[in-house]
Amino acid sequence: MNSRRSGVTDWAIAVGVAAILLVTALLGENAATGLGLLGYVLLVVGGLALAARRRAPVAVLVVTGVCAVGYQAAGVDVPAVAYLFAVYVAVRAGHRVVTVVASVCVLGALPLAAMLSGLHDTGEAFAHARGVLEIAWLIAAGAAGEALRQAERRADEAERTREETARRRANEERLHIARELHDSLTHQISVIKVQAEAAVHVARRRGEPVPDALLAIREAGREASRELRATLEALRDDDKTPPHGLDHVPELVERARTSGLAAELTIEGHRDDVPAAVDRTAYRIVQESLTNTARHAAAAAVSVRIAYRPDALVIRVDDDGKATSDPAPVPGVGLLGMRERVTALGGQLRAAPRSEGGFTVHAELPVDRTS
Repeated sequence: MNSRRSGVTDWAIAVGVAAILLVTALLGENAATGLGLLGYVLLVVGGLALAARRRAPVAVLVVTGVCAVGYQAAGVDVPAVAYLFAVYVAVRAGHRVVTVVASVCVLGALPLAAMLSGLHDTGEAFAHARGVLEIAWLIAAGAAGEALRQAERRADEAERTREETARRRANEERLHIARELHDSLTHQISVIKVQAEAAVHVARRRGEPVPDALLAIREAGREASRELRATLEALRDDDKTPPHGLDHVPELVERARTSGLAAELTIEGHRDDVPAAVDRTAYRIVQESLTNTARHAAAAAVSVRIAYRPDALVIRVDDDGKATSDPAPVPGVGLLGMRERVTALGGQLRAAPRSEGGFTVHAELPVDRTS
């Protein structure tokens, strides 16, 4: 939409400049002798060439300069307005050396063209004054283009600096949260875990029955310790610590097997390079799905399927747990986090009980192969 609007604006300016050149020529002194076909063509071409100034500023600079010299040689005394526009655009695009060389050539050719056509034979003083005025206009157009180029460069640099500062602050805040979690929770969870393990061990040595509540505390401590460790690793993921991705999915499946689940991993298609954000999100989806299966589903088996398609990465995790479609479960924090990650990438996520029983997580993450 923006490119289309820019194209319409470029054509509007080009047509406007061409119209101004024609009207100026018709109203000028040369209108009494009539305007030749060549003059019309050069005026129109010089003006309409400005429509391509964004795509090819150097080419437009050359075309408008040749047209200006040409209609001067044809006897049409019209200011080189289109060439001034081209000078401004070329300098703004960073082609300063080319613009200076082209302008020197045009300034040298314009008096010769005027002499060939019989224009400006009113005296040396007039010709000198006109030359000074043309140089002044060229300098003004070039200076305006350079000023705007510098302003845009400073704006881009400021934006880049703001992004880098925001990214650095986010990393610092993430590491700060990781340290706070480590300092405040790791010790307490470790104490609970060690005490529960010790209590279970002592009860079994004495031949006493171990209370179910004590076993639940021990398992909860183990699970909390694993989740806290995973959370701290995620918070510490940065450029210095490569984050987990698709290469680590087999480890997740193997870990699920060791916890008692009959876990299977199926990979379909040929893996090409995927964006880093998609790589990380795919890992987190599988990780959260397997964690939910182990904690809440009371499942005996779980399958993980990853399919590499030309335009998307498809992830599906199915379990045979006790989830049913009626009533629908309330999404937890983990599911909400998965949905936010997928939505941020422009993908789709479906997490719901299956009609045959159990739960399914189906995610499609778009992959741009052209980038």
